[in-house]
Amino acid sequence: MILEERSRLEALDAVLRSDNVSEQIRNIVERVRAELARKEDALMAWEPLPLTVFGSALPHGIQSAWVFVLRAGADTGPERHPNSHQRMMSLEGSGDLQTGAPGKWQSKVLISDPEAPLERRWISVPQNVWHRPVVGADADWVVVSFHTVPAEELIEERPDSRSKDGTKQMKYLARK
Repeated sequence: MILEERSRLEALDAVLRSDNVSEQIRNIVERVRAELARKEDALMAWEPLPLTVFGSALPHGIQSAWVFVLRAGADTGPERHPNSHQRMMSLEGSGDLQTGAPGKWQSKVLISDPEAPLERRWISVPQNVWHRPVVGADADWVVVSFHTVPAEELIEERPDSRSKDGTKQMKYLARK
């Protein structure tokens, strides 16, 4: 990991550790967890975080933040963001955020222990890099994700063999 990216992740980590921010995020996590419980067939639920939660503490370039709760045992499939660099932290539970491509996935298991090294809790996924979260069967995985585009502009791209381009794009908020 290059020094500049490590510094950005350290800054995000410090913001998330502040008492005021962590309390506000906990409330949102409970709301998203309840939404996932209501949607029995869903693999995950999410909600964008208002950037006001962070005050002026976010590093330059961060334009949206999200809470995701991924169901225990879920493999949500490959996706990429053609318009955003994603930085993600494991908040509760653990999971494997694989990067690469089908048949060539590289495993990156993330844990939620606040005493663990940064590299065990965070991942940086550059724009247009395929990734897929895989969650163990024993517990849901809660993550906080930061993007370089506003929430309403975040594009999710997934493989789609029916498309002439081989992919399907949609805005993340449109999936809700």
